[in-house]
Amino acid sequence: MPSQSFDIVIIGGGAAGIAVAASIIRRTKALSIAIIEPADTHSYQPGWTLVGAGIFKPDSTIRPMANVMPAGCKWIKQAVVNFQPQQNLVELDDARLIGYQALIVAPGLKLHFAGIEGLEDTLGKNGVTSNYRYNLAPYTWQLTRSLSSGTAIFTQSPVSIKCTGAAQKAMYLSCDWWQQKGKLAKLDVQFHNASGALFNVAEFVPQLQKTVAKYGIDMRLNSQLVKVDGPNQMAYFNQLKDGQVVDQISQKFDLLHVCPPQIGLEFMQNQLITDTNGWLKVDPETLQNPDYANIFGAGDCINTSNAKTTAAARKQAPVVAENVLAYIHHQALPTGYDGYGACPLTVSRTHILLAEFGYDGKLLPSFPKWLIKATKPSRIAWWLKASAMPLIYWHLMLKGREWLLKTIDRTN
Repeated sequence: MPSQSFDIVIIGGGAAGIAVAASIIRRTKALSIAIIEPADTHSYQPGWTLVGAGIFKPDSTIRPMANVMPAGCKWIKQAVVNFQPQQNLVELDDARLIGYQALIVAPGLKLHFAGIEGLEDTLGKNGVTSNYRYNLAPYTWQLTRSLSSGTAIFTQSPVSIKCTGAAQKAMYLSCDWWQQKGKLAKLDVQFHNASGALFNVAEFVPQLQKTVAKYGIDMRLNSQLVKVDGPNQMAYFNQLKDGQVVDQISQKFDLLHVCPPQIGLEFMQNQLITDTNGWLKVDPETLQNPDYANIFGAGDCINTSNAKTTAAARKQAPVVAENVLAYIHHQALPTGYDGYGACPLTVSRTHILLAEFGYDGKLLPSFPKWLIKATKPSRIAWWLKASAMPLIYWHLMLKGREWLLKTIDRTN
């Protein structure tokens, strides 16, 4: 028997979980809602790229979890360890069972630093860093400022990962700094990308190639980081062809910025509601689980093909909110998700290429061409990233205020 039961239970107090909860509460206050989240703080993760460039202060990207919990939600400060979807229950790490009428799964994903041999032992020292962690982004800035010569390597792991452009953002921001300080010519900057393409949407590649050429970056595709020897500052890469390893090379470095492999969380593995990789199974449009109609998902944990970005979670939130409410009221699901994601590619410290796209790489710009051209960097896009987007996140997205959000109307 459950120790507590709610109309709606949300797993995860990150961007997706809080946004969905706020979106539901904006629509109705008649339901009991619980958010299960063990963390004390809530992070604005898109800001860590700018922390790593010395533009944001680290503290500006975090707030107490209690401050972002929507009024009217019960916060259960525990972790989930198991699902019992046939009984409409989730099990917590203190052995309690929580019952639900509808379940929304939004716990995010796992940064699998341990998936690269030797990496965990050297993070934050020996010139090894990653903007994917709050406590490491300041080290990225420290390394960038101190490096005057030598080799700087930036890596990108295979998808699925949070924000496929994050590794490039760190690289371009560092290169722009080095160029301004007259240091870039003395540096060997390398980009090792496990993918076979610079970016996964073809329309944005030509401009990114120009940026790579501008900074003199040695771009190495199909090159996957597999081992780091921190004390000796050596990185080892598998060279891939058609997904198969054909060679391994080693490279000395002075700075190594790592985009870690990313996998489903441990408690999401081998569950009835997840696929073989630990991602929540959902219909790509309705975000409803195909096997259990009262389970929906949002954010980085779902097995859709969209880019895993905060912008995607923002677009998914009203879809899940409206469809969950329709399910509870025995109605047809009215709203669909188009795969929207956004990756503001910081090609310099003043310009951003605002990559907005949906399923199958379809361009989905939010702004008219006269304001922001979809495939060209602009100062306005930089202002959006550095000034407007944090405000939109804290004061609109997490409050259920859905500005500039278009969803698919499935009622027609």
